Amino acid sequence: MNVNTKLRAVVFDLDGLLVNTEDLYEQAGETVLRRRGKTYDADLREQMMGRPVVDAIQLMIDCHSLPDPLEDLMGECKVVLDELMATSLAPMPGVEKFLDDLAAANMPIAVATSATPEYADHVLTTLGLKRRFRFILTAADIQRGKPDPEVYLLAAKRLGIEPSQMMVLEDSANGCRAAAAAGAYTVAVPNRHTRNHTFPDVELIADTLADPRIRAML
Repeated sequence: MNVNTKLRAVVFDLDGLLVNTEDLYEQAGETVLRRRGKTYDADLREQMMGRPVVDAIQLMIDCHSLPDPLEDLMGECKVVLDELMATSLAPMPGVEKFLDDLAAANMPIAVATSATPEYADHVLTTLGLKRRFRFILTAADIQRGKPDPEVYLLAAKRLGIEPSQMMVLEDSANGCRAAAAAGAYTVAVPNRHTRNHTFPDVELIADTLADPRIRAML
């Protein structure tokens, strides 16, 4: 891989970009709402996507006027999600080869997610990916979640570079808005849940992380 001297690091979102957890979130949301006679439709999924877990579960409560306390519903969702992750967690297409290529090019890489630190650690450790990243930023490191740019501004600061020298890879519109607002070189890699999102401020809309156009930018 030829390294573009302008781009000095790559920062990844987590859910739906590195790992297939958006699929598992969908199944968990469907299960929890089905127990209450409710549906987990596309509009709700898109509102929840990319947001900190507290905000996402609160949206679920508000959308369906659920009587459940936030903490109770978060706990139930976690139990269902943990069961799914135990059997179905997997990296997204192209992840491992792309990380190998970046390591061979000595390109610093990091993760910036709206997830909790415990969740991010569990997911990345389970798949053997945690050791590859210089650092992992989570909801515990910021005050404002995506689409606010705070997490990506912090990532650039931790890397010791300007945001414009950082490629950010995101799967959702909210995540891309956060990266673009930070001034990062933003690439959208939509999955089946986000292919209908609009990405007006990105440099590229890639097919997967194996898309050769991403490598050409680096």
